Amino acid sequence: MTIPRVIRKAFLAREQSEGVGARVRRSIGTPSLRNLSPFIMLDHFTSTPGAGFPDHPHRGQETITYMLSGSTDHEDFTGNAGTINAGDLQFMTAGRGIMHSEMPRANEDGSPAVGMQLWVDLPEKLKSVEPRYRDLRAKEIPTIELNGGRVDIKIISGQSHGVDSVRDLAYTPVWIFDIIVRPGGKVVQDLPVGWNAFAYILEGSPTFGIHDDQMTVGRYHNVVFEQDGDSIAAEVAQDAEEHARICKITAHPAPGRCNQPANSNLLVLVAGLPLDQQVVQYGPFVLNSEEGVHQAMMDFQTNSNGFERAKGWKSEIGKRMAY
Repeated sequence: MTIPRVIRKAFLAREQSEGVGARVRRSIGTPSLRNLSPFIMLDHFTSTPGAGFPDHPHRGQETITYMLSGSTDHEDFTGNAGTINAGDLQFMTAGRGIMHSEMPRANEDGSPAVGMQLWVDLPEKLKSVEPRYRDLRAKEIPTIELNGGRVDIKIISGQSHGVDSVRDLAYTPVWIFDIIVRPGGKVVQDLPVGWNAFAYILEGSPTFGIHDDQMTVGRYHNVVFEQDGDSIAAEVAQDAEEHARICKITAHPAPGRCNQPANSNLLVLVAGLPLDQQVVQYGPFVLNSEEGVHQAMMDFQTNSNGFERAKGWKSEIGKRMAY
């Protein structure tokens, strides 16, 4: 018998400007939740044509980008370049240093590109690894159906109801699930004991917990769970109100996914192994001490210790900025 976790806190991710012309709803990495080890930042971004995240550096973390709608082009100073489309993910390890550009592309109908980006801390011993990329395509992600068709789970990373994800793509252990719960649906998702976990609500107002420890949480809220317990329980009432069409904001390639009722609830559930280390962050640099951050800034400014290729580098995709 599993022990569902209770909610520690739930709060609205307020919209703000980020990059050049882009808008994000940031939840982790704000005064409401500075960090939740191993998670440093969570952005739910929207980017119109000509906006984006031009040339910028990173050191000391991994980023996980999940496209919900539209596409994102990426390019870095090592010569890596590519595109992830709706339903795809990109795992990037910054390690000792990287400079890159991320430029979302809008949909053919002119609607904005929408996605999520999660920053995951690297263990101190891995902060000097060489940078790398791994793409996970939508067609590679296992999808299961539960509760008589009322629940769908995309297993991006981890294990759900006996089904494993394709592969582990981050150095720090992380589980990620894209979950749709339709009216009358209930789901219990097991999580590793002691890991930190949160759920971000993209659509609807699901209810978490059981019995007297239940809470209904609305759209654009981040739900942080206590560490005690080994599962997350979520449900949606049979008479739930109608919400926006899921297929407008996310990509679920399995046949029939876009024929679902308009009152589906969509959430992303994430859990990760906490790291027993200090976090010192300054913008895109995530280290374990102030000295480490100062060194990262100096290395970037002097094009040294991992940033040698940043000297004079400008991305091709960054040149299409309209702002």
